[in-house]
Amino acid sequence: MMKSVLRPFGPTNLQLSPLGLGCWQFSNGKGVVGKFWPVLQGAMINDIVKISYEGGMNWFDTAEIYGNGQSEQLLARALRETIPASDPVFIATKWWPMMRTASSIGSTIDERIRQLEGRTINLYQVHQPFSLSSVSSEMKEMAKLAAAGKIGHVGVSNFSAKQMREADRVLREHGLRLASNQVKYSLLDRRIEQNGILETAKELGAAIIAYSPLEQGILSGKFHHDPDLVKSISGPRKWSLAFRKEGLRRAKPLIDSLEQMAGHYDATATQVALNWLIHAHGETVFAIPGASKVHHAEQNVKAMRFKLTANEIKEISEVSRFVCR
Repeated sequence: MMKSVLRPFGPTNLQLSPLGLGCWQFSNGKGVVGKFWPVLQGAMINDIVKISYEGGMNWFDTAEIYGNGQSEQLLARALRETIPASDPVFIATKWWPMMRTASSIGSTIDERIRQLEGRTINLYQVHQPFSLSSVSSEMKEMAKLAAAGKIGHVGVSNFSAKQMREADRVLREHGLRLASNQVKYSLLDRRIEQNGILETAKELGAAIIAYSPLEQGILSGKFHHDPDLVKSISGPRKWSLAFRKEGLRRAKPLIDSLEQMAGHYDATATQVALNWLIHAHGETVFAIPGASKVHHAEQNVKAMRFKLTANEIKEISEVSRFVCR
């Protein structure tokens, strides 16, 4: 593994790389959300995991809903087949709350552990704030799992600032803290800077995990250079407004700015966009770019090998504000 700069993950004792690998693409075409991405062969998944780890990523984010456990299972297999068992690797996964009560957090944890081949779940997250139970009930169930040693730390995903505070309040009653909130965040979607989520994370000392950090590939610039690539996208991703002509036109000034900055670092627009995310707010923000091809994984890890200056971060931020929603 290439040595990367690790940082404290929120209030936990974990030391994680600023980028982790998002494993939604490992859904194997199963389930509703699994159809979002093409099916990847096992050898490809192994290569992606190996390159990500050897390039400096020491953690992987998956979820129950990603292919109904397929992502967890394929990630665990790839880790077993490509990384020495003695090497420190950290796993984050998520409980799916829709049409469920908090009691299913405890009743389904053994299945999560089984799909992950018995590996430690270092971070267990509530995937959405929409369930048949309260945030308080969910956090109490999470606290039970932590006390039983079945999970390491507790996180949430897509929670509002108010819900984050409630989650942290309840966890404190059990001697725990809210580790993180996983939310959509990129140079084209900076809503968490306005709705209190980022501010609350800093106030609580919690980490932000940015998903869709490249807006599903838009920030790579490849669709601007070759708009016909949109036609080759499989699954519902192609219907996103960002991939339509107007969406591409709106993002063009930002792509130009990223590519210009990339020239200073022998980098790419992708790498500059990721680098901005993990440095624009100190050590608060982590990001989980995915990879459906080997070169995506190679691109991701190289984003951790330089650091934008404060002036460069400010310059990109200003261009971004004119184009993001």
